[in-house]
Amino acid sequence: MKKIIFLCTGNICRSQMAEGFAKALGKGKVEVYSGGIKAEGFIHPLAIKVMGEAGIDISEQKSKLIDLELLKQIDLIVTLCSNAEESCPTTPLNIRKIHCPVDDPTKVIGTDEEVLLAFRKAREEVKEVVESILKNFIFDD
Repeated sequence: MKKIIFLCTGNICRSQMAEGFAKALGKGKVEVYSGGIKAEGFIHPLAIKVMGEAGIDISEQKSKLIDLELLKQIDLIVTLCSNAEESCPTTPLNIRKIHCPVDDPTKVIGTDEEVLLAFRKAREEVKEVVESILKNFIFDD
């Protein structure tokens, strides 16, 4: 079974969404992890809300730091923000890395509705990333 990890800065939103989608869509054919350059210790409530709207419960997932030992065992590293891409620890050359930037909805300033729309937009972008990865990387064997 292939192992994939999704990385972003705080592991509170985008990488958590990606972990949720990959677990749901990977149908048990992939081990899925997420991590952050600096774990914030919580998952953003709006990330939980918009994923729930998509039928995926991420409320029990945990915000965590990148596990350096786990990284050595991963088949694919996916960075979802530039900070994670630039700060990702050095890994062996045989581990494939791809960068799929998704704008951080936690940085949006506006009305409650505008912020919620940003989270929904990020959710849809993350879903597209995960679907593409599963199709082209996981299920292409």
